Amino acid sequence: MHKQTALSRMIVLVIACSLAIAAVGQTGVKPDARELVTKALAAMGGEAKLRALKTMQFEAVSHQNMLEQSERPEGPWLVDYREVSELRDLENGWLRRTAKSRSIVSPDGRPLTMVISRNAAAMEFGGRFFPAPPSELQDAAENLALMPERVLLNALAAADLRLEKSATLQGVNQHVVAFTHQGKTFRVFLNINTVLPTAAEIVSDFPDHMFWQLWGDTTTRVAYSTWVIETGGIRYPHQFDFTRQELPYQSLTITKLTINPALTAEQFNIPTDVIEAFGKSRVAINDLPLGWRGRGQAAELASGVVKIPAGWDVAMVRQSDGVVIIEAPISPGYSGKVLAEAERRFPGVPVKVVVTTSDAWPHIGGIREYVARGITIYVLDLNRPLLGRVIAAPHQTHPDALAKTPRKANFQIVAGKTTIGTGANRLELYPIRGESSERMLMVYFPEHGLLYGSDLIQKSGKNYFMPQYLSELMDAVTREKLAVKSVFAMHAPLTPWQEITDTVTKLLAGSN
Repeated sequence: MHKQTALSRMIVLVIACSLAIAAVGQTGVKPDARELVTKALAAMGGEAKLRALKTMQFEAVSHQNMLEQSERPEGPWLVDYREVSELRDLENGWLRRTAKSRSIVSPDGRPLTMVISRNAAAMEFGGRFFPAPPSELQDAAENLALMPERVLLNALAAADLRLEKSATLQGVNQHVVAFTHQGKTFRVFLNINTVLPTAAEIVSDFPDHMFWQLWGDTTTRVAYSTWVIETGGIRYPHQFDFTRQELPYQSLTITKLTINPALTAEQFNIPTDVIEAFGKSRVAINDLPLGWRGRGQAAELASGVVKIPAGWDVAMVRQSDGVVIIEAPISPGYSGKVLAEAERRFPGVPVKVVVTTSDAWPHIGGIREYVARGITIYVLDLNRPLLGRVIAAPHQTHPDALAKTPRKANFQIVAGKTTIGTGANRLELYPIRGESSERMLMVYFPEHGLLYGSDLIQKSGKNYFMPQYLSELMDAVTREKLAVKSVFAMHAPLTPWQEITDTVTKLLAGSN
């Protein structure tokens, strides 16, 4: 009996020791976050060498997926290919990037230079400077902060540097350390075998970004690969693969890298007037005024049918029992201004419905405001999952109305012809189901012979962008036997339908 008790205790002790060893890894000692970061710096060449990194110059090739405006949210995505030449002043956080971009929207590949310095962002084109979108400032700062040397040095300096639960990334076990820098949470994944950083990520929101603001608190991760020993003994990755919202966003491969080249402040110069103009342009997406791009005044297309032009247009339709809004673009704040304008134009008449006709992110950037106010949303069946993700996205850093008072969305799914309202301004919704427009709806006003063509009509000068879009809209109109006299769209004013059909007919006949 006594021997059995002793044996039982020994078995328990062996099991406990085995579990403890397994918990701390093969070394038998649980790693310390600061020690791991110090080892990672040493693996890259040493802390002193990385602190002595002051400037950088490289040439690279890259591609970026246009996640926000591709034909399908799951891909394949439209791609922007770039040849890049970049200067970095790492001490000041300045950069100068010249990129020759080629894509379906920029087929000529003309170079554009972006300069970030002195808390401003500017574009240089043809020898002239212009203020860049305010979001470029945040993108540049976070890009630099996610570079491996900077993320490790910032981790080492962080008072709250901590070890988190290990993870598997790229099929390899990783130590994970986390810290806060400038109010944002960073995580670094360190290869358990080499201690070199495999990836780093940051959680932030994008209040100045036209495309990313709708996702609220977003995780951006960069994976490092293709490590090279540079002159001076620094190990540095030459490939950077970025994901956002777990979607492949951008990949950049350095083809030529120079460490600590002699750079001057003049190379990062932005004219004073452009810096001042940039400061005045720094308006958060939520705060943009109604009709913010000044593309003309609001116009009544038919009695009670009003179009408000801007970067992304909105229409409002007065019916006997309420107002229908067509499109919820840009941001919740912009939607609030649309709703206020509807009340001004049609006092005492409630907004009963919003119709969203496309899955492009700018088209749905303001949808959360309508959910917050309990307004019914008409959405194409294929787009319901995307809107669900947008509505569920966390907005803790800059809470909107829906984040402050969550509520369930009232969706009306459109899978075929759907009628809204009665009388002269009744609407008929139709899925377009085209090859490039399978995620779009068209809106038809049968009493007016008026059609809303979603994102399918875009004109630059005398030419239409992607006439294929026009042909798909024509096919849908023919299929549904609609008697269209005139058409408008998110990016197009009222246009005779004959102009659309003539354009497509000439192209199909081989005429320019």
